[in-house]
Amino acid sequence: MIEIKDLMKTYGSKPALEGIGFHINKGEIVGFLGPNGAGKSTTMNIMTGYLSATSGSAVIGGIDVFEYPDEAKKLIGFLPEQPPLYFDMKVGEYLNFVYELKKCKLPRKPHLEEIMKVTKIIDVKDRLIANLSKGYRQRIGIAQALIGNPPVIILDEPTVGLDPKQIIEIRNLIRNLKREHTVILSSHILSEVQAVCERIIIINEGRIIADELTENIRQATGDGCDYNVKICGPQREVLSALKSVSGVAYAGSVGEREGDVYSYLIKSERGVDIRKPLFYMLAEHQWPLMGLEAAGMELEDVFVKITENDTKKHGRRMA
Repeated sequence: MIEIKDLMKTYGSKPALEGIGFHINKGEIVGFLGPNGAGKSTTMNIMTGYLSATSGSAVIGGIDVFEYPDEAKKLIGFLPEQPPLYFDMKVGEYLNFVYELKKCKLPRKPHLEEIMKVTKIIDVKDRLIANLSKGYRQRIGIAQALIGNPPVIILDEPTVGLDPKQIIEIRNLIRNLKREHTVILSSHILSEVQAVCERIIIINEGRIIADELTENIRQATGDGCDYNVKICGPQREVLSALKSVSGVAYAGSVGEREGDVYSYLIKSERGVDIRKPLFYMLAEHQWPLMGLEAAGMELEDVFVKITENDTKKHGRRMA
């Protein structure tokens, strides 16, 4: 659905993007992360056709953004950090205005009503946008991005400034978009990305430095992964077998017990996914796996470590 290759952007002698590339499949929800000035907004503005690139290519749904910008824009719905709302308009008037602006060909009334139902703003369609809460304004911003039913939705900080209840509502809305759309979510709220996105791309100083499934993102630090596991079986025998599993750097008993179920901490070797060999070993011994969860660093810690390691490796850019 989205193919970015060797994308470069320079401002004078200063590079903003240094040949980045990634591929996003149809139906994925991908988190796009990076520190301030890393190149997130530059990349999104190039993808949406609002900014040119120095070199490289951006293809959306098989259409080259640079060669056919108007056609490519029809495939993208974009919610910038500041939703492009007109506060003196009513919600329904605004959505009709965007419908005209996008030259949408879908049946107007049923299309807009369906969008208002999906975003849960139909109850405020006759109210002035200026009189609505921040949460409703974000919903309206997402609604305008959905007009024309574009296959790609790009959301820049969609939950910034919202209260916890509103964040949960927007989070559920984004999850539901997956049914018919590919979604790119850029956010500084890392817990939000971790809760919603299946995959995370991290950019730092114009370079892609990590691209992993959310559940595997800690592997991008170059360290092993830690797991808390609960296994039903004789403790000493289980512990000995865990230590013999290929890729296990450390295995120890946590000391917690629930009947004949014991808890263990397992550390993998760097870059090794031990879950499959662990499963096969337990199946061979007929020891039921009663629980397995990742332990250790949260996404915030992973993000900081990856970006700091990259900056140390390449050195900071000169301003």
